[in-house]
Amino acid sequence: MGSAVRIAMVAGEASGDLLASHLIAALKQHLPDAVFYGIGGPKMQAQGFDAWWPMDKLSVMGYWDALKHYREIAGIRRQLKKRLLDLKPDIFIGVDAPDFNLGLETDLRSAGVRTMHYVSPSIWAWRGGRIKKIARAANRVLALFPMEPPLYEKERIPVTYVGHPMADIIPLQTNKQLVREKLELPRSVPIFAMLPGSRRGELEMMADTFVQTAQLIRERHLPNAQFVVPLATRETRLQFEAAIYRQQAGDVPFRLLFGHAQDALGAADVSLVASGTATLEAALLKRPMVITYKIAKFSYWLMKRMAYLPYVGLPNILSGRFVVPEILQNEATAENLCEALVKQYQDKENAEAVEAAFTELHLQLRQNTAEKAAQAVLQCLA
Repeated sequence: MGSAVRIAMVAGEASGDLLASHLIAALKQHLPDAVFYGIGGPKMQAQGFDAWWPMDKLSVMGYWDALKHYREIAGIRRQLKKRLLDLKPDIFIGVDAPDFNLGLETDLRSAGVRTMHYVSPSIWAWRGGRIKKIARAANRVLALFPMEPPLYEKERIPVTYVGHPMADIIPLQTNKQLVREKLELPRSVPIFAMLPGSRRGELEMMADTFVQTAQLIRERHLPNAQFVVPLATRETRLQFEAAIYRQQAGDVPFRLLFGHAQDALGAADVSLVASGTATLEAALLKRPMVITYKIAKFSYWLMKRMAYLPYVGLPNILSGRFVVPEILQNEATAENLCEALVKQYQDKENAEAVEAAFTELHLQLRQNTAEKAAQAVLQCLA
């Protein structure tokens, strides 16, 4: 291939940053001189990725948030497109962020740049209109979940099933006691992990409810319960601390962690997880959980109208049934969440059934993702 291969990428949030960083590492094994540039996060940059804009410029939540930041994001996209059309990279890989990437991929592809979309947009959760858009945008789709390839094959869109990298990283079994020792948590008290989300908008919606839920669990059911709360950023940590202060919950034993979601989930008996990638992480750690979510009323109304699956949580979608409860929107009160969590904690038989269902899921998703994705990129380049 003579000169160095140039690979442009755009990732829009933490989960995409992780996926892309693994892919870059795997590609460097095969193409040691390749250069990587575009929009990405700290994990990609640690692999030598040249980020022209920081990824958090694209991390918005829901329709309302997207509208507020529309002008800035549209401006970035214009400049990025111009730069990429001038440079003509050997391939463009859009990592998730379909609202930003699919249009960009379409423009690049019609200018003769090979394009790939990594992470199938959730066409299985929404009405299928988006699949036509993907057909125009991408030379190939890399799909993380086993129910996705048949949907693309039906439309004759080239697709490769690569599994989910989290299933490669997370061990099939996690020893709860060892993780508790590592975090210096007591061995035999009820421990709940609480994951209120990784973005500021999610914490605005959920932080107070999570704190109130913890208060109720201790007041009504389990006075010795403790709560581990992994938070992704300094801002979200401050938001959660502010909620503790507002709810006068200084006496509740919250253990706030920077990152370390996997440890928090591994140490817990039961988790309360705001919907998103964290629900998959919780499932791969095989613990019972309650999935919850609140978004702006209008966004929720729109989602309800467009979605045709009865579940929103990835673990339930992938299992094709309600393995764990989902308590959403107006139903997501501290009372309801408290009752559901305590029920999950007390029902040991259910905990075993959850573990069995999620072990099966783990084995299905464990595919050596980064290497599979790298091979697909190499084939596309060849």
